Amino acid sequence: MADDLFKALADGTRRTILDELTEKSGQTLFEICARLSMRHGLGISRQAVSQHLAVLEAAGLVETRREGRYKFHDLNVAPLRHITERWLAPPAPAPEKDPS
Repeated sequence: MADDLFKALADGTRRTILDELTEKSGQTLFEICARLSMRHGLGISRQAVSQHLAVLEAAGLVETRREGRYKFHDLNVAPLRHITERWLAPPAPAPEKDPS
């Protein structure tokens, strides 16, 4: 799981998509494409954005839900919490020194 997460985060476009979903979760593919184009000047195709979303979904960072004919993309930060807790755990107490 960690490998998929780091692969997903390694790409700048995917990080930008996550930024947009952080600001407004529950966007359709059309909304995400429009925001990437207007706010970030990224002129990538809908298919390319869809492929980036698939990588993010495989890593667990994006969840999708269908409502009628629309597919919404929601941010899921649980995998990020798992990774940060993995390395940012409190340090183990130091072993006691023998007084002799």
